[in-house]
Amino acid sequence: MTEEIAPHVGEAHNAKIGQKLNWLRAGVLGANDGIVSTAGVVMGVAAATPGNVLAIATAGLAALVAGAFSMAGGEYVSVSTQRDTEKALIEKEIRELREQPEEELAELAGFYRQRGLSAHLAEQVAVELTAHDALAAHAEVELGIDPEEFTSPWAAAISSFVAFTIGALIPLVMILLPFDGARVWIAAIAVVIGLFLTGWISAALGQAPKGRAILRNVLMGLATMGATYLIGYLFGTAVG
Repeated sequence: MTEEIAPHVGEAHNAKIGQKLNWLRAGVLGANDGIVSTAGVVMGVAAATPGNVLAIATAGLAALVAGAFSMAGGEYVSVSTQRDTEKALIEKEIRELREQPEEELAELAGFYRQRGLSAHLAEQVAVELTAHDALAAHAEVELGIDPEEFTSPWAAAISSFVAFTIGALIPLVMILLPFDGARVWIAAIAVVIGLFLTGWISAALGQAPKGRAILRNVLMGLATMGATYLIGYLFGTAVG
């Protein structure tokens, strides 16, 4: 009777958890990009045309739409290329397993020797895994690919589009609220809070120090807003 290995409490043992975390991390980064880029646009326009809500709304909405489609399109093209590469590598591996099984078996054993197994144990592991699922064994060790689940370009595109849109709505909505002279400050505070959250989440997902990640995130956002506000103010003063 085969003994089942119980996972540690709170520890994920799903083979697909890495890919899920990658998508989640990409979504957080998309939201972060939406916050910063849209905040930069609306801050610049607000400084150039104080009180012109229509101009601010138009520029902010244009930045949101353009950024969301750009993010989605970039992710779709990038992940489609990755998916095509993964499929080509798997097809090549299938062909090699069919045409030269002995060489592939020796290659698999070699990978396990490189990972620290003795020659005898590496060969035994390679033989047993090959008998169970040769393609899965080679794909995991040699290519780092799950042949049962290729990356989805549509999932990447949609998640990036949604994440960017949600992030961009934070500065856009806040700067359009009827607070007259305080609208820029209120939008800036909302952006800092949003960047604090995305910095914390991205650090938590990557198991990195949270304080440093949050500080970098917030400082970059403040620098972006400050630079675009200054440019808008100088441009508005020159035109006016």
